[in-house]
Amino acid sequence: MSHLLRLVVPDRPGVLGAVATALGEAGIDIVSLDVLERGNGVAVDDLVVELPPSRLPDSLITVAQSIPDVVVESLRPFTGALDTHRELDLLDTLARAGDGAQKLLAEKLLAAELPRVFHSGWAVLLDRSPDGSWEVRAASDAAPAFDGLELPWMPLRAPRLLPSDEEWLPERWREMAIEMMAAPYGGDACAVIVGRSGGPAFRRSELLRLVHLLGIAATVKQLPPA
Repeated sequence: MSHLLRLVVPDRPGVLGAVATALGEAGIDIVSLDVLERGNGVAVDDLVVELPPSRLPDSLITVAQSIPDVVVESLRPFTGALDTHRELDLLDTLARAGDGAQKLLAEKLLAAELPRVFHSGWAVLLDRSPDGSWEVRAASDAAPAFDGLELPWMPLRAPRLLPSDEEWLPERWREMAIEMMAAPYGGDACAVIVGRSGGPAFRRSELLRLVHLLGIAATVKQLPPA
């Protein structure tokens, strides 16, 4: 079974190699590695690993933290498809979409694919309805209902992290530890929200990556369809 392991490691030569060696000796395969952040002497890495049937998920934490100063920030099952070109494929598809029905399909595609790009649980595209409330224009599977919610941060003027302890969140969302990040997209009253339950909290580097991706997506959306 595949798991997503987020590590905070000292940013010095040999540490990540030592983690990889320890995992390998325990029969745990590293399928992919994404470096999320580097700075202040540490690095934050996301590893998708394949756990043999004979091992319990908690053993991943024990093995990884057997290396001095390595901290497991989170561990969760990973069921998404791995694709090193996932962002390019998404942008290519958006560039091929035109107006009207094709534009709506492109927005649905964006919401459906962003969770895979960011190893998250869901994504929604919010817009202002004619009556001034906020409505979901597109959503991925497993996205929670935003209908009727008071969203004090909308309209979104700048990208922001939305941690699970904010007061505006419904009680059930706080109990589920829903972590989110949001960025403007396609107009002053429109925003994309990416979220996951149970953490980990989104990092600033992930938010910047979302902003960058949405900026490119907004540009290619204006191109004539291929």
